[in-house]
Amino acid sequence: MSNNYPSEVDVYDSTLRDGSQTTGVNFSLQDKVDITLKLEEIGIHFIEGGMPGSNPKDMEYFRRIGDYSLEASLVAFGATVRKNSKPSDDPNLEAILESGVKVATIFGKSWTFHVKEVIRTSVGRNLEMIADSIQFLRDHGLDVIYDAEHFYDGYKEDPEYALSTLEAADGAGATAIVLCDTNGGCLPGEIRSITSKALERFSVTGGFHGHNDSGCAVANSIASIEAGISHVQGTINGLGERCGNADLCILLPNLEHKLGLPTLLRNLPRERRLGKLVEASEYIYELTGMRRRPHQPYVGSMAFSHKGGFHADAVEKHPMSYEHIEPGLVGNRRSISVSELSGKASIVSKARSFGFNLEKSDESTARILKRVKRLEVEGYHLLNADATVYIIMAEELGLLRKSFDLVEWRTLSSSGGSGEGTAEATVKVRMGDDVVHIIAEGDGPVNAQDNALRKALAPVYPDIARVKLTNYKVTVINMEGTASSVEVFIEYEGNGRRWATVGVSENILEASRIALVQGYKYFLQVTGC
Repeated sequence: MSNNYPSEVDVYDSTLRDGSQTTGVNFSLQDKVDITLKLEEIGIHFIEGGMPGSNPKDMEYFRRIGDYSLEASLVAFGATVRKNSKPSDDPNLEAILESGVKVATIFGKSWTFHVKEVIRTSVGRNLEMIADSIQFLRDHGLDVIYDAEHFYDGYKEDPEYALSTLEAADGAGATAIVLCDTNGGCLPGEIRSITSKALERFSVTGGFHGHNDSGCAVANSIASIEAGISHVQGTINGLGERCGNADLCILLPNLEHKLGLPTLLRNLPRERRLGKLVEASEYIYELTGMRRRPHQPYVGSMAFSHKGGFHADAVEKHPMSYEHIEPGLVGNRRSISVSELSGKASIVSKARSFGFNLEKSDESTARILKRVKRLEVEGYHLLNADATVYIIMAEELGLLRKSFDLVEWRTLSSSGGSGEGTAEATVKVRMGDDVVHIIAEGDGPVNAQDNALRKALAPVYPDIARVKLTNYKVTVINMEGTASSVEVFIEYEGNGRRWATVGVSENILEASRIALVQGYKYFLQVTGC
């Protein structure tokens, strides 16, 4: 069968909405802002920010993200008007208008089963709900993407009705119509066949949204593109309810490097498009606290790993002998467990990005590599913690300026019978020949620890007041009951910079201390304060 590939593909990310429906995932407001900025870095076309009519946090997100200038199109999500309402009286549609976006995505029913048994209205009224909702938003100046929910299941039960819902959306002015495999049960062959027929019934951009319940979300997305789709939706790491959505970390490089189809914002160089994919994947794992999948295609830590024997020898000579693409194309790196050559190259490359002069043959390179590997064994994930890596390298190279040393610390937390608690931290900090002893309180033990450290440093380093902690995440590394090790990941902003550190320990406060001290030392080092 001949393929009808488009000249380029628009990418729509729904991590902030579909991804937040993953069991165990709950994005904070700051998480949502930070993820948006990370998606902006890699050049996603459409970023679905959430459903403003469903909860105050999503509405506040749209207000907050308005402070940033984005190249991506920010999208608000919502449902069609309710069966007994007019669009002008529908709070969900009004909330989309209040969000201030220029693009909205509206989902509606394509399956007669859902029309009759779930929303319990007539098939005719459902068509009116689709058309009226789209027309209402279009009349207010918004572009509208229409998500045809359960389209493929609906088509298999009643093809003419399912297609008529697309025609209703097209006639009302939808700028794109997205065919959804909402239950995720279809296989690539039927996706390709049904999609080809559906595209004959409307004139605007065709899209595909696939869930992964049959393990085919990425394959189905590609099959839809073979049929002529030019807009695909998915999430970073395949987050989503049940078995998740199409994983953009797999789909994007398949489109770019296997099919040669341009994706992401066109004015971005290729290395910025997908070279940050591993970083984005790791970042989402950090914020969700989910366990990483080391064998995740393209972005997993083992995706380009080679153990001893013939494979390692062959890859040393010719990487293409056992690698389907160059790892750096997606921001990954080759790992050969029996040789330090690749590891040293990575260390040298990272050091030079920091401005450190380092060669593979230097003794300090071997020391840094050995230390990094030891930390990774202990549970450190350093990919998104450049400030920690910087401190390690500066220490090993003898370039870390003596700003301060935390000589001693103690943190107390207590709770009364009413449940109200207090936290107090004591620190002894050496700065030059002086040692200061500070006590501070906080909303919790980590906040008290941070307050005490800041209070101690501020008289000598007043610029420390400009540092803002923007994120704090704890991830359990190994499950050993109450003795489990944890990784603390902290993000900071200050003086126009953003950076992150990690600390690992069986003691969450010790892990926090490690990350905090590194974070402040990094700031003082790179700003020269």
